[in-house]
Amino acid sequence: MLLGVVSDTHGHVPNTTLAVRMLESLQVAEVIHCGDIGSSEIVTMFAAWPTHFVFGNVDFDREGLKQQITLAGKTCCGEFGTLRRKDREIAFLHGDDSKRLTEAIRGGSYALACHGHTHISRIVRVGETLVLNPGAVYRARPHSIAVVELPTLEATIVPFD
Repeated sequence: MLLGVVSDTHGHVPNTTLAVRMLESLQVAEVIHCGDIGSSEIVTMFAAWPTHFVFGNVDFDREGLKQQITLAGKTCCGEFGTLRRKDREIAFLHGDDSKRLTEAIRGGSYALACHGHTHISRIVRVGETLVLNPGAVYRARPHSIAVVELPTLEATIVPFD
């Protein structure tokens, strides 16, 4: 199973269009959005997949975003989401709450912890947890997303422009 991970779209439709095209070409089965969605228009762009959204620090209209996510048949996880896929526990959050991010990474409950916020991609292992920041769809050079092969947890940063 190939899982797509995106973050920090900031309502930017042109870059999100490129990210969505990349996800399509990679044939991901499901998508996690790690926050800073930016606008309800972004939500509808992920129509092709089961998509799980968390809020970021610039998602000011959370009630409007939540309504759009629900209307689109997607999952709104508030500020912290979890999934179990292929016998792997996955946590995802934006990352602006550093204490909560550290707990997800070091707590020992998750095989994969995904976050955004920094606009800098990274893949690191901390103990038993693979930590993944896909980078950012907007306000980054290069723009990037990530994919994770489950259950092996092979993660790849995918730059695009």
